[in-house]
Amino acid sequence: MDFKNNLNEHTKEVEKIIFEYLPKEEGMQKTVIEAMNRSVKIGGKRIRPMMMQEVFSIFGGFGRSIHPFMAAIEMIHTYSLIHDDLPALDNDDYRRGEKTCHIVYGEDMAILAGDALLNYAYEVALEAFRLEPTHQDRVIEALKVLVSNPGIYGMIGGQVADVELEGQDLTMEQILFIHQNKTSALMKACFQVGAIMAGAREDQVLDMETCGNKVGLAFQIQDDILDIIGEEKNLGKPVGSDEKNQKTTYVSLVGMEQAKEDVSRLSIEALDIMGKYSEEKSFLMNLIQYLIHRDN
Repeated sequence: MDFKNNLNEHTKEVEKIIFEYLPKEEGMQKTVIEAMNRSVKIGGKRIRPMMMQEVFSIFGGFGRSIHPFMAAIEMIHTYSLIHDDLPALDNDDYRRGEKTCHIVYGEDMAILAGDALLNYAYEVALEAFRLEPTHQDRVIEALKVLVSNPGIYGMIGGQVADVELEGQDLTMEQILFIHQNKTSALMKACFQVGAIMAGAREDQVLDMETCGNKVGLAFQIQDDILDIIGEEKNLGKPVGSDEKNQKTTYVSLVGMEQAKEDVSRLSIEALDIMGKYSEEKSFLMNLIQYLIHRDN
């Protein structure tokens, strides 16, 4: 089986896990639940929960205790996309080839759907206590990572800087702060949570934090590249949004060729770290390599 087919199979398996944790569409809050579920279900690469599951497996984890965290991280990621698309932020009408949440349900319900997904993610993650009764200390440490990385010292912190600095000429320090918090924070959380829940040593968890940070940074730089040279049909959203919003990006700062070289370098550095724990041809190693060359 070639890697793309293998990736599709993994995506289906991960989606099955995530969808099991979605709330039932009923009651007087049914509309917001429909908006939540539609936003999660309309597609996506499922890279974050997939990486979390693979790291969990690499460090000897088994069973279902990682599943609530997989669902939770995808809910958190989806909430961030709903809010990113709002008129007050990126003002995008399409996401993953479908109309964005605020276009379908209105801006008020989209805000509430994002809020609801973030809150519900933590409700779901708490289910890990029931599934891992013998190692509850691992669940506590994993929850600390899950809760902190999307917050003011992680993703939201990066989003704040992104909003406040829009239209300004940014320094590399500012660009890296935005990328490492807005994007890398959730990526490294996936690597850390997977390792923690599998019972990895502290030094191994630190390695996973570094690896996830490099993967996340490479992923975001590639996003910046695709916003310039990508095709809308592959991306599922309009290209050129960074230029439209007058954003300084990694590419505009260092140039296209250097940006491509840096994506490759960061990915190789991540692979070198992961290679200490994983076989060269493992699915996770191939996945990291795939992200270098992705077109969506």
